[in-house]
Amino acid sequence: MLVYPSSIDLSSRTLRYLTGQLRLRRRAIGTRWRRLTVGRQALLALAHLRCGDTYAQLSAGFGIGVATVYRYIREAVDALAALAPSLAEVMKTTRTKAFVILDGTLLPIDRVAADTPYYSGKHKRHGMNVQVLTNPVGRLLWVSPALPGSTHDLAAARTAPDRRRSGSSRAQVLGRQ
Repeated sequence: MLVYPSSIDLSSRTLRYLTGQLRLRRRAIGTRWRRLTVGRQALLALAHLRCGDTYAQLSAGFGIGVATVYRYIREAVDALAALAPSLAEVMKTTRTKAFVILDGTLLPIDRVAADTPYYSGKHKRHGMNVQVLTNPVGRLLWVSPALPGSTHDLAAARTAPDRRRSGSSRAQVLGRQ
């Protein structure tokens, strides 16, 4: 595999923020050493999340194993997910708004034909169904856990965690595709 320099259309502030979160996480779990520094791990995770580079491409580019790439990306995603508010916290915030927008989207994935729960008849492809809650301006407030692509948007919204306790009746379902 050939390796070449590349760029990511993100600010250095984003890289520094993720680096700081990973540094705190490493201190919390007591990591003694790693193959990559926290800055390089953050860059690796951002390259995957922003550009969609595969684990094999990142493995060759950063000079580490594919399993290590997987663990580093998983750790970065977990560090970012820990910062996200719960649905109950978001619903508390939305009570001050006139309305919020709940919409579902299908994230395309590569699957074999045997995985029928992931096949979306609406989109005619395999994918994961994700529900997104935004404010009227479009700012992201909450994202649901991914469900199989065959799950209907309304069924996915109904099965969201904490929904019944959070008072989400104020959420208006808008933006049907």
